[in-house]
Amino acid sequence: MIRKRSLIRRSAAVAAAGTAALVLAACGSGDSATGHNGHAATSGSASASASQGQHNAADTAFAQGMIPHHRQAVEMADLAPSRAQSAEVKELAEQIKKAQDPEIKTLSGWLTSWGEKVPAEGAMDHSAHGTGGMMTAEEMDKLEKASGKAFDAAFMEMMIKHHEGAVAMAKTEKTEGAFPDAKKMADAIITSQTAEIQKMNELLGKG
Repeated sequence: MIRKRSLIRRSAAVAAAGTAALVLAACGSGDSATGHNGHAATSGSASASASQGQHNAADTAFAQGMIPHHRQAVEMADLAPSRAQSAEVKELAEQIKKAQDPEIKTLSGWLTSWGEKVPAEGAMDHSAHGTGGMMTAEEMDKLEKASGKAFDAAFMEMMIKHHEGAVAMAKTEKTEGAFPDAKKMADAIITSQTAEIQKMNELLGKG
């Protein structure tokens, strides 16, 4: 009697499994052209990017462009302690340096891990000057020769332009980049530098 019951149970389970398999097969054939193929393509591209550290060409361009950009901002900030008159400008310059120095190291580390070229130290790409808010050699020379209130005004005018360039680069990275940490940094750059632009505009009386 017990044996008979277990046989009935077993055959019922086999029948149920067969029905489930038929239902699954029907579902699979129904959407294989769309859903499943779509998922396969997505997971394939995701694993391909994971093998490259999940970065793409936009991430590389962001890191390679932001390093010389940040270096120049630090170079400008380094002039403030001995030339600025305003305590607020000196404080702002210190803030810029503290934020951007570590970011240069992080960006360089990413490029190295991706097997990409890190822009050479001290070799400012002169072709980049005047683009992305970068200062020209003449503008940097003018800033170096200024002092007091004239330095304060020139520093803030130039740094606003510089920051606007960085914010634009960061927005491109957020839209086109793939590397999560680079997108996070881009977000931080947009937030902090937009706030600094606002502060400098206020100090210049343009608030």
